[in-house]
Amino acid sequence: MTQDELKQAVAQAALDYILPKLEKDSIVGIGTGSTANFFIDALAKHKDLFDGAVSSSKASEDRLKDHGISVFDLNSVGTFEFYVDGADETNERLELIKGGGAALTREKIVAACAKEFICIADDSKMVSLLGQFPLPVEVIPMARSFVAREIVKLGGDPVYREGVVTDNGGVILDVHNLRIDSPMELESQINQITGVITSGLFALRPADVLMLGTTNGVTTLKAN
Repeated sequence: MTQDELKQAVAQAALDYILPKLEKDSIVGIGTGSTANFFIDALAKHKDLFDGAVSSSKASEDRLKDHGISVFDLNSVGTFEFYVDGADETNERLELIKGGGAALTREKIVAACAKEFICIADDSKMVSLLGQFPLPVEVIPMARSFVAREIVKLGGDPVYREGVVTDNGGVILDVHNLRIDSPMELESQINQITGVITSGLFALRPADVLMLGTTNGVTTLKAN
């Protein structure tokens, strides 16, 4: 199977997981990226079964609207049942690295409001130790150099993602060469650096369900 076929398979698995639980007033949280796009396209065929969606990025919002799915402002919604999104890396504890698409802050906010966070990914994203994928950190622009110096003290090698401005007006530092033995501790440390908006570590609020696309089908893991 190609990587796109694996992504389509997990997107369909996530849809099959939530469909029986959707109600007319349901709101679905939607993430950002290629795997989330496959989920949006699959979800659109059932748009009459639920009220609408909240989105973690302008790109996903536009895709939802193109399918005729209503998109709500998160402030008007509060909490909702499901958030479906991909990941750049995951471990067996369902702790994640996200932010390759620069939507990490909004993804983290939407995930925080969801009762159940369903992560969908192909099996290449499963690692024993997080950090092979550079860790994105969203930063207030004027604090970029200061934050980079502080991250160096933590053992990382931050690289400015040139030409990228997030939907929040932030910039991205991609942190290489971090050995992430304690994801929750490191997430707290980075988030406490003045000027950091948030890091791409999703360990304090990991996924509840992980669906991995493999050549042998979709494997589903749940948080303990």
